[in-house]
This record gives sequence, structure tokens and C-alpha cells, in this order.
Amino acid sequence: MFVDKANISVTGGHGGHGCCSFHREKFIPLGGPDGGDGGPGGDVILVADKNEQSLVTLMYNRHYEGKNGVHGRGSNMHGKRGEDTYIQVPVGTVVTNAETGEFIADISELGMQVIVAKGGKGGRGNTRFATKQIRAPHERELGEPGEMVNLHLELKTIADVGLVGFPNAGKSTLLSKLSAARPKIAPYPFTTQHSIVGIIEYPDFSRVTVADIPGLIEGASNNVGLGHEFLKHIERTSVLLYVLDMAGTDGRTPWEDFRNLQNELELYMKGLSKRPALVVANKMDVEISQENLELLREELSSEVLDIIPISANENNLGDLKEIIQKKVAENRTKKVVY
Repeated sequence: MFVDKANISVTGGHGGHGCCSFHREKFIPLGGPDGGDGGPGGDVILVADKNEQSLVTLMYNRHYEGKNGVHGRGSNMHGKRGEDTYIQVPVGTVVTNAETGEFIADISELGMQVIVAKGGKGGRGNTRFATKQIRAPHERELGEPGEMVNLHLELKTIADVGLVGFPNAGKSTLLSKLSAARPKIAPYPFTTQHSIVGIIEYPDFSRVTVADIPGLIEGASNNVGLGHEFLKHIERTSVLLYVLDMAGTDGRTPWEDFRNLQNELELYMKGLSKRPALVVANKMDVEISQENLELLREELSSEVLDIIPISANENNLGDLKEIIQKKVAENRTKKVVY
């Protein structure tokens, strides 16, 4: 089950109370105050974990608390700090305040940690209140409560390459041939319901991550169809791979598909259609595809784009893999503004 949105509440641990105590020992009169401080409460921390690919865990456990700090004791014994609570989330999780919409963090790197609810301060024991004038203070402090925050978490897939195409263009088949990923493949639209990431491995041990995104339709920028559920997952890719159905299976032309795809990307996020890209002319095993390929090259003659003809059903994708590797290497280090 893939979940890319979740709302949770987090509460930092309460601080331990300070202690009011006086030293009592034989032959030591007026031993004075010896109440220890309470320990601070534990924090709630989000951490990016490589084993997490979805926010599904947060659907079943929606509240997280840091451990409470231990109360102070006599003989100047300070309370132990409460243990932190760690919540594992996938890389690419964006965290906002669910009530105000305020941005909190973008967890974009493996191992990155973000404190989302701080534990309360521990209270001071009566030893802290002793002065020259007040040598036997009965005053102490209570521990403070921890922060309580309602969070909205949204996963935006991080991948080097994003497959962009209309339903039935062959994106899932292509991903299954390029990598070991096994997306659902069927002869009807929207068989892919969520983002699936595959890894292309090369002989030099380098890797390229490729995201298969649910099929895009006209009006997606206005949230038609899977709309924003699709588009948010390509915001972070460094290279776009336009997968076009050269056979015109659904009665559209490949060049119309390309223009419509670019238009939807630009309407969703300004500059997204200008991202470095490759055009994959798929289904070249169909008779009409060769004619459409020539027309596509004419239509896109003004575009500085590589057009790679393939048939994803055949195992002849070696050249495409090399082209993808080169394109990603050229653009991976470039900063992408989200």
C-alpha cells in the first residue's frame, strides 16, 4: 500500500519536576537544601530512512510522544532526560503545520533529522533558590509541558528521472525493462496509481533512479484525473523522459501529446517544462509508428531534444540506458529550484 500524505500529532515529553529536599545526616545540623532538578522531556524527531518508501506506517499510528523527564530527587540527584522518539519517514517528505500551513522542513537527504516537537524544560530543585538571605528555601519548579504540534506530511518522490506520458504510453513497461521494478502493467489507462521508483544499474556500478508516475491527462494542472497526485512527484527530478505513443493508439498524435504534456507541466509549475529532457518514441514495432516518427521530428525540429525510438516490449534498450546515464550525469549536480 502506497501512501504519500499523512496527518499526525506530535508531543514533546514533559519535563520532570524539581525536588524540594533538605540534607539530613547525623552530626550535620542545618544540612541545607539538596533537591535536584528534573530532567528535560524527550523530543520527537523525524528521520529520513532508506527503508521507508511510503507514509503508510503513519496511517495506523497518528500520535507520537517523547518520553517524560524524570523528577529530581534529594541528595542533589538530578532527573534523567526523557528519551527522544524517532519517526522514520522516506526521503522527500515535506513537513508543514497542519493548522497554519507553515513550512517546517523538507527532508531531502538520507539520515537527515528534524526536531518537530521539543520536550519541556525540567524544573529546578530547591537547591537552586538558596541565597545568603534564604538558606532553607522551600521553593521548587514544576517541569514544563512539551510542545504539541499537528503535522501534515507529504511525500514528493526524489528520483533522477521522471517518466512523463499519457495513459497507455508504455511507461510501466519501459520501467520494467530498464530496471528490476515490477509496476502493474495492463492494457487500460491508469494501471499505475502511485509513483514507483526503479533503479537502473550500470557496469561501472553507477545507478540512476527512475520514477514511473501515474498517467497524465489534459487538465491535470487543475487537478483533473490524478492531477496534483501525479505532478508533485516530478518536481524534484533532474531529467524528464517524455514517453510518447508513436502508434497513436488513443487517436492522438505524438506531437500533440508532447505539446500537451509540456503545457500541463508549465501550468503546474513555472519552468518545469524547461527541465532537461529526452523524448522516447515508444511502440516503434507498430507499422504506422515509423511515419509518425518522421512527422514528430519535423514538428520538434526547433526543439533541442534527443528523440530515441524504441519498442519497450523488446529487449533492445541498451542505447537508451547509456543516453539516460549521460543526461543524468550532465544535470544531476545542477541545482533545481522547487
